[in-house]
Amino acid sequence: MSRYIQNFKKFLPLLKELVSRDIKIKYRHSILGVLWTLLNPLLMMIVLSIVFSHLFRFEIENFPVYLLCGQVIFNFYNDATTSAMSSIIANASLIRKMYIPKYLFTISKILSSVINIMASFCALIIVMVCMRVELHLTILLAIFPIALIVIFSTGVGLIIAALTVKFRDILHLYSVFTTVLMYLTPVIYPMSILYGPVYKIVRLNPLTNILIMFRDVIMYDTISGWKTIVAGVVPSVAILFIGVIVFYKRQDTFILDI
Repeated sequence: MSRYIQNFKKFLPLLKELVSRDIKIKYRHSILGVLWTLLNPLLMMIVLSIVFSHLFRFEIENFPVYLLCGQVIFNFYNDATTSAMSSIIANASLIRKMYIPKYLFTISKILSSVINIMASFCALIIVMVCMRVELHLTILLAIFPIALIVIFSTGVGLIIAALTVKFRDILHLYSVFTTVLMYLTPVIYPMSILYGPVYKIVRLNPLTNILIMFRDVIMYDTISGWKTIVAGVVPSVAILFIGVIVFYKRQDTFILDI
């Protein structure tokens, strides 16, 4: 284990450069630059709030805040895993030329998205202040569901990054999967409208439990019940563990397929 830690420390400067490069490329030629990480969730919240609060009339107090909480969690997962998916393929030229721990490319994508979720969190606080929603000290506990979604996304990112090198169809199918997943996560609707098998499926979704934990500390000044916490923590840690194993076992074959 100490060997892996020492190896990680050795390449830590490179990881920082990769994260910096990803951010610069993402906002290159953009007038507002990184400010878009703040504006994008705000603009999407305005549009979706108008559509869902007026057309569908969900009876949710402070619906824009409710919606933005969902966006913060789900958009991070979508952005982090989608960018991680092609991380190995996109850096094929570097991998062929020199030895670099391949997981650095995937982790750099996740860390780049962490910067985005922090900006989105700031946007959420701004909306709460503007809407005069009371801010409680429990909002500081939001770090825990945020950490869980980072852990879960890292695990998923490692898995699909490793598999995409061999199976390129994942690049085309994953957007369909995330679209379905969004509707199986209570981002835009309340859990109260669900019943029967649909409720059970949505409740088993790890993103749902992480999102409930996030909304509880942000909006309702409370900590989720132990069942919700367990349902969020166990899958996140399990997926990360599986992701590390899958990536480690397949990384030596990357050079044959990229």
